[in-house]
Amino acid sequence: MANLRANSIVGVGSTDAGVVFDGVTKIKTQNYFYLQTGNTENRSRGRGVFGGGYTPTRVNSIDYIQIQTQGNSIDFGDLIDSFTPFNTAAFSSSTRGLFGGGSTPTVVNTIQYITIATTSNAIDFGDLTETKWSSSGCSSSTRGIVAGGRTPSFVNSIDFLTIASTGNASEFGDLTQTKNEMGAASSSTRGIFMGGQPGGGDRLDRIEYITIATTGNASIFGTLGATRNAGASASNQTRALFAGGASGSPSVVVNTIEYITIASTGNASDFGDLIQVRYGQGGCSNSIRGVFAGGYSSPTKLNTIDYVTIASTGNAQDFGDLIVATSFKQGLSDSHGGIEG
Repeated sequence: MANLRANSIVGVGSTDAGVVFDGVTKIKTQNYFYLQTGNTENRSRGRGVFGGGYTPTRVNSIDYIQIQTQGNSIDFGDLIDSFTPFNTAAFSSSTRGLFGGGSTPTVVNTIQYITIATTSNAIDFGDLTETKWSSSGCSSSTRGIVAGGRTPSFVNSIDFLTIASTGNASEFGDLTQTKNEMGAASSSTRGIFMGGQPGGGDRLDRIEYITIATTGNASIFGTLGATRNAGASASNQTRALFAGGASGSPSVVVNTIEYITIASTGNASDFGDLIQVRYGQGGCSNSIRGVFAGGYSSPTKLNTIDYVTIASTGNAQDFGDLIVATSFKQGLSDSHGGIEG
């Protein structure tokens, strides 16, 4: 009987990187025995979640999608009934999604969380350092950030928390100016805040950044092509996008998408357009796609979901529909640019 020998065994923890398979892979061979590689926690990720919003009443519903496919959203569960926040800050790790603050219509400092891989109702996490709404959230794989907002006065405060634990947020530092309704996105090292509104009907074109792992005040990154607030953001490790929103004073609702390279500083560049003009939509992403859901295009609330390929430029395409037409439904995912892997 001939001796049997495995020419190559590639398994979890191996340093042999000679064979790399991406996506769904079929193997038919008589020469190699191949074990699936990669951290099990990073396989099959790509779930986007959208929570809360306005229909025109405040809602606590949570929807989810699979970002790598196309189709309509599916019911996930509900935010905590007694804290049904309008315009909350959303952010996430690869396992947990969090929603911080909001208007119920009483302004609250409540933080609540979900486990992204399951479907269920939200659970109490802790409290922000102050009651506020219209804040913006971003995160790394470990730390969540909530910046700006209204108390009802406009604020420039930045909070942080450790996503894997539960408890109250701590003070991080300050934005360069008081404002709300910014676009927020991240890489694993930087948090980015784009546009916003400082009060009085004005809108901003300013882009700021922080280093997520430290504490301290934000620094100037650059500017958008025009003043905008109430758009939606998405990112991978390299790029951050800001889509739609209200621009100028008096405001004009736009479908503009712009992008920046997160690791550098500088002004945003044109990416393309959403399918229609809208503001108050939610955004989420995996490493490939940015997805934008819901929003408002006068006089109509929208259930539209659009998507783009982050690494390219071009106009958005139809993804599917939310369960209910909703504005200010905030988005998060288990695989955005702030999460390594």
